[in-house]
Amino acid sequence: MGRDRLIDAVVLAAGKGTRMKSDLPKVLHEIAGRPLLDHVLDTVAAVGIDHTVVVVGHEADLVEKTCRREGIEFVLQEPQLGTGHAVQVAAGSLRMGGYSVVLAGDVPLLRAETLERLLAGTISGGASAVVLTCQVEDAGAYGRIVKDSAGRVLKIVEARDAGPDELAIGEYNTGVFCFKTECLIEALANLTTDNQQGEYYLTDTVAYLVGAGHPVEAVATLDPDEVVGINTVAELEVAESLLARRSR
Repeated sequence: MGRDRLIDAVVLAAGKGTRMKSDLPKVLHEIAGRPLLDHVLDTVAAVGIDHTVVVVGHEADLVEKTCRREGIEFVLQEPQLGTGHAVQVAAGSLRMGGYSVVLAGDVPLLRAETLERLLAGTISGGASAVVLTCQVEDAGAYGRIVKDSAGRVLKIVEARDAGPDELAIGEYNTGVFCFKTECLIEALANLTTDNQQGEYYLTDTVAYLVGAGHPVEAVATLDPDEVVGINTVAELEVAESLLARRSR
């Protein structure tokens, strides 16, 4: 894909990672001898994105010191009021007229070619946003992708806010998005905290954009392993083994 377009990345890396049973920020836990965040930043760089905003919070100075590199800007999210709030904190650093990729700092196995496909789907498809999804039998705690009868994305419903019919949906949100930056900024300005957590959900941007007449599309990965998030030591070990298997 040509890089004549402005493309920024926002990487969410503010979490403490309480379930890791460690004072170390979650994104600094390592697989293959390198922090989770470094793997994500490598993937972003591999698709030619040269401006990345990393949203930090817990042990912000340590994260910045450990993962500082050229083309990276760090912004502080304090207090932490949800994923939507995290991207609001980063919004002032985004360049208008282009596209913004949003992804999590604890999803280290995402392939560059999958991120490239997401970018291509947004730029060539003309959508206001594209969400990377995955289809499984039971989507567990992940947000569900709700579509209309024609297969168009309507909204994302977080599992804790979902009803029985929505929980039965197997297509889930991986937490990786690409937005037209203007559409993202507009949607962020209209987020509310009307949900179980009382937080600003990034996922609510989808329903806002659709309601405002801006189509949102889905691009699927067929490999659930590449979008697994790391929340526990056990998941860290699984990711380590998956990465080792991939590189054989």
